[in-house]
Amino acid sequence: MTEPFHLSASQAQIKFNDGSLTVEEYAKSLLSRIEARDSAVHAWAHLDPELVLQQARQLDQIPSEKRGPLHGVAVGVKDVILTKDMPTQHNSPIYDGDAPKIDAASIAVLRANGALIFGKTTTTEFAATSVGPSHKGPKTANPHDPSRTPGGSSSGSGAAVGDFQVPIGLGTQTVGSTIRPGSFNGIYAMKPTWNSISREGQKLYSLIFDTLGLYARSIDDLKLLLDTFQLVDDEPEEKFEVKGGTFALLTLPTPDWPEPGPGTAAALKKGAELLRSHGAIVEEITLGDEFRPMYKYQMQVLTGDGRVAFLPDYYTAKDKLDSYLVGHVENHGKHTRKDQLKAFDELAAMRPKLDALVDKYAAIIAPSALDEAPVGLENTGNAAFCGPWTAMHMPVVNVPGFQGEDGLPIGLSVVSSRYRDQHLLRVSREVGKIFEAEGGWTRKL
Repeated sequence: MTEPFHLSASQAQIKFNDGSLTVEEYAKSLLSRIEARDSAVHAWAHLDPELVLQQARQLDQIPSEKRGPLHGVAVGVKDVILTKDMPTQHNSPIYDGDAPKIDAASIAVLRANGALIFGKTTTTEFAATSVGPSHKGPKTANPHDPSRTPGGSSSGSGAAVGDFQVPIGLGTQTVGSTIRPGSFNGIYAMKPTWNSISREGQKLYSLIFDTLGLYARSIDDLKLLLDTFQLVDDEPEEKFEVKGGTFALLTLPTPDWPEPGPGTAAALKKGAELLRSHGAIVEEITLGDEFRPMYKYQMQVLTGDGRVAFLPDYYTAKDKLDSYLVGHVENHGKHTRKDQLKAFDELAAMRPKLDALVDKYAAIIAPSALDEAPVGLENTGNAAFCGPWTAMHMPVVNVPGFQGEDGLPIGLSVVSSRYRDQHLLRVSREVGKIFEAEGGWTRKL
């Protein structure tokens, strides 16, 4: 018999509704999984089992006709998002033990719809660095191989969902902090359209890039979340089939990006072959020279926004702030305000152009990460391939199913134009069925 912790959120809800499983029983199963595994994975920055069970019992007392659409769904929350009953410490000594008694807007929405806020998951410092435990980073490990990184900055959420410790995780993405861990941990990850979910109450890095990220092990669970956050496309929902669909295969986002590693290159090739074998048309494309400066402009915006975001922490405790973030405040890149304006405006001009390109296809298929998770916890990996979709404000889903040369999971990104998040989920659902069944990677946990 399947242990309850193996259930997706959608599967668990079926059992809650038919009375074969209580939220308390489900929570106990998840806690037992964490107790058995977290000494290796280290996904949690704060977890209070008594609080979890207390809230689970309260949910069980709600009459069926008054239960919300997320009733009993256990959610791990990245520790840069405020939770009124748990500390929010940002993996920073400046905020050690800090516990504001307020929920972020995203948490308030989830609670109002019946979710069980399970605990706080690990993050790199302020979700703004890529360093591991040798330099203020979390010691979180990849559940499929604890000698490797789970990615970051949403390290704990990706690892916890990948390890069956919770079915849903919240992350954030400013460059690649949700999609890359999705690939490394072999799970679905989604960065929705920028500003489609409120960021009130989560630590700011860049107003123009920061986006709430979502982790799950199924598209059904991501659908639950999108519906709860009321993401609605303009066009009516239409059934999508891979057969007859047209996809763009983007092997390199721009000429300035690095070459994909052997695992990702093989996944892109196999992904295209699988789609074609199921009746899809796949056209290989590259982005033109007009998009070449995208990464340069993205980094200029990031450093400029970082000057603003981390100035209070700089004044409060410069000696406790990572040198990378000190560099933002002190403008080590020496970007002028005119540079900043040019970067804002050039990126804004690119967005409708890329929307128009993507809308010629059902979706773009692109790499999610350079390769499988690298060995070591000192660095959470390169986010270059995720950056374009963050900079362009476009929704993207990491779809798992492939593996690298060492047998670790590799996902591919499925991308759509802005505010077509539900369309993207419908496409990702059908693509995911193929990639998971035929891509070659099998979950061993």
